[in-house]
Amino acid sequence: MPDLRFHVEESNALPYAVSPTLAFKVRVTNATIEPIHSVMLRCQIMIAATARRYSEGERARLLELFGEPERWNETLRSMLWTNTNTVVPAFNGSTVVDLIVPCTFDFNVAATKFFAGLEGGTAPLSLLFSGTVFYAREDGSLQATQIPWEKEASYRLPISAWKQMMNIYYPNSAWLTLRRDVFDRLNSYKIRNGLPTWEQTIERLLPTLDSEVDERNNPEAVH
Repeated sequence: MPDLRFHVEESNALPYAVSPTLAFKVRVTNATIEPIHSVMLRCQIMIAATARRYSEGERARLLELFGEPERWNETLRSMLWTNTNTVVPAFNGSTVVDLIVPCTFDFNVAATKFFAGLEGGTAPLSLLFSGTVFYAREDGSLQATQIPWEKEASYRLPISAWKQMMNIYYPNSAWLTLRRDVFDRLNSYKIRNGLPTWEQTIERLLPTLDSEVDERNNPEAVH
């Protein structure tokens, strides 16, 4: 019976995809001798957030995800990033396949907040594999077996690669999604003030917001 092992060799951004996409090159090795006809491979990718250290600046940027740093021993936890799948073609011994992972720059998504909050280094990932293996027995008959749930691989995704990918698709840009009623109010403000771009609209509002923050933080200095 096949005994598949998995190892992530590297990851690359796909520069000509419709949306930001990473390709993980996964080496699949069969520890036994049966020829593999194909594998219907599923993969759940987790962000192993507890498996790295964080700078003071990173802790501040990740406040929304994990709360105050003093409570991180309780709140810092692994997070589901995504689920993906692929078909592994026939092979003997071992082969390398691309595991395609669509990404988003939507800051309402926890994974985006996590990756964007890191200054550098790597993001620790756990890839959990499952699926169905089709193989040939010694008599040539085709058999199928399930991949055990304990099959997994660890990989440290370079943050530079993630940021480079986003710069390919959104150079000097970031996504911000708003509730419809909030967008309508902001759009009305933009139109009333004859502001041609959203950047100018936000920049017009920022001094007011900065003043309100200063007043809350230093009431005596304001008055």
